[in-house]
Amino acid sequence: MKRSEKADEIRRILEQLYPEPAIPLGHVDPYTLLVAVVLSAQTTDARVNLVTPALFERAPTPAAMAALPVAEILGLIRTCGLAPAKAANIQRLSQLIVERHGGEVPRSFAALEALPGVGHKTASVVMSQAFGVPAFPVDTHIHRLAYRWGLSDGSKVEQTEADLKALWPESRWNALHLQIIYFGREHCPALRHVAEKCPICSWAGVKCRLLAEGKRAG
Repeated sequence: MKRSEKADEIRRILEQLYPEPAIPLGHVDPYTLLVAVVLSAQTTDARVNLVTPALFERAPTPAAMAALPVAEILGLIRTCGLAPAKAANIQRLSQLIVERHGGEVPRSFAALEALPGVGHKTASVVMSQAFGVPAFPVDTHIHRLAYRWGLSDGSKVEQTEADLKALWPESRWNALHLQIIYFGREHCPALRHVAEKCPICSWAGVKCRLLAEGKRAG
């Protein structure tokens, strides 16, 4: 099967399983989504969703967050991974949103990536899910599944993003990003995965078989 044909079939399965994928991070606007995505680095979405209600009750806007001491932010997010750095970044990015952007989350990749703690993946999530701009944020689930399914070579995240964008229409990128994440969590875990029972890995090719045997495809 050609890579493009495989991608089309994978898309069909994902759209059947997750026709309207919801954003897994609780938020009410672009700013709260941005903060939640920053918090999600090396932290589960479930953990982030436990801490953000109290955080956003205390500081629901960039101006309110910028006014909080870093120590107070840290106290509210302490159970998240890398909490001290995240607390400092959240306060500073909030200050910069107020100072540079009039209190509104900027709507460009460059402006977002210029904020502390905001890399390309975080900016891509905000641009796609808050503003509807086509993007393909690649997290650990998407990176490993793209390799496992033979859609990319697994060399680096940037290559995976480029390969997936080339395989699927731009109009579907935002949904597919979420659909693959949900599929990875529910059907295609990194460990103790039974490829033969997976709706995609059961037919997707040699990389799945080799991974099931504990080998790496060349």
